[in-house]
Amino acid sequence: MFRSSITIMIPLLFAAAGGLFPVLAGTLNIALEGLLLAGAFSSLAVYYSTGSVAAAILAAVIAALSLSALHSFAIFKLRANLFISALAVNLFSSGICIVISDKIFRTKGVVVSQSIAGLQKWYIIMGIFMIAAVWLVIYKTPFGYRLRACEKNSEALASLGLRPQVYQTIAILISGFFCGIGGSFLSLNLGAFVPGMPSGKGWIALAVIFLGGRKPIGILAAAFLFSFAEAFSNYAQGMMSLPADFFLAFPYVITLIAMIVLSAFPMNN
Repeated sequence: MFRSSITIMIPLLFAAAGGLFPVLAGTLNIALEGLLLAGAFSSLAVYYSTGSVAAAILAAVIAALSLSALHSFAIFKLRANLFISALAVNLFSSGICIVISDKIFRTKGVVVSQSIAGLQKWYIIMGIFMIAAVWLVIYKTPFGYRLRACEKNSEALASLGLRPQVYQTIAILISGFFCGIGGSFLSLNLGAFVPGMPSGKGWIALAVIFLGGRKPIGILAAAFLFSFAEAFSNYAQGMMSLPADFFLAFPYVITLIAMIVLSAFPMNN
């Protein structure tokens, strides 16, 4: 069950760590679900064609970054509504994966390759380094200070001749970068792409960000909490004679309780 928890946690952790940057910059990227999906499809499609894991991960990052750039252009340059633009990205990602799959693989979205032995270990290592790097960037670099100033004191940032929108745009691109890597794990670890395979992890990642107190270490703990609850629910379905809906709802109930507790006893940001 612990191993299953780690498998569930990896894409969730990458999505939440990436989504933390826009939150700290005073905005929000709710297109994480679509970015995960784009990364999952792109990575498996490239791995199916090339057999290269590095090329597959690179393709996932490029796909998610491209959608992130499109999203940031829409909200900052075209003044589109943040939520409508993100919803459009999520819907576009879902649709374009099916269209490309039909044109290239002659399937309605499902692409089957082969799983890669030992892949989880490398993603765990990447995840550990990622959390450390995120902490260093946010709290120990000028970029991190300026990023957080976008939310806390954007006027002071502008008085220095720095544009908050530039940092917010970079933050959204960073979230795309991490979602691309997280999405690649979804499909490469399974050895297949299935439409809708993030299964709401992009949305859950947003809850994980706030459940973790908007801090890298807190996000790691919150991501594991949800992942362990989901792994337990999967395990318990075969052990207890209770309705399946009860077990499916269990991880979300745990997350809701944790959010209520966090609201009652808020952490200092």
